[in-house]
Amino acid sequence: MLFSYVVRWDHGFAPNPFHGVCSLATCKPGIRRKAVVGDWVLGTGPSKRGCADRAVFLMRVDEITTFDQYWRNPEFARKRPVLNGSFKVRFGDNIYHHEVPGGPWIQSDSRHSQDGAVANMKNLVRDTATTDKVLLSRHFSYWGDQAPKIPARFARFHIGRPNYAYNYSDQDVADFLAWANGFHQHGRVGDPIEWAWSRYWR
Repeated sequence: MLFSYVVRWDHGFAPNPFHGVCSLATCKPGIRRKAVVGDWVLGTGPSKRGCADRAVFLMRVDEITTFDQYWRNPEFARKRPVLNGSFKVRFGDNIYHHEVPGGPWIQSDSRHSQDGAVANMKNLVRDTATTDKVLLSRHFSYWGDQAPKIPARFARFHIGRPNYAYNYSDQDVADFLAWANGFHQHGRVGDPIEWAWSRYWR
């Protein structure tokens, strides 16, 4: 199965394509809830940046973990945000955990919190209320600002609206994957689209 959605804000946060693993740990709770190992997730570009018909990233779901497991795994400590660091670490997505089992969620100072390390409850509820799943991929292509244009024959994979789509035939998915893999570009290829606009929001 392939899930497709529009990456409204491509900061390197959702998805986070750094340190050799593409992770989807925030936003799109419906995709994170439904996806299983072996599924694919496609993110297409935002129209506000002139990227509506472009493929920002494509990841195969290789592993699914919980927020607490993600937080405590030493491999992913580098994905915890450091807001006074480089863009690469500023947009870390490893932001949720419990101090004690059954306790309240802790939201780290991050892209999804408020100024002064105050939790943003709207983002916290959206990210955690319906699923405790983090999607991880080591087989991914993150194009970012180098996003290739999606051919017209695959226009159905760009839904052009909020939410997501996944009712694609096996043949359509196979054809799209063959096109995407034909670039032979794997891992992180480009920078997040929003980095070029940083002077407006930094």
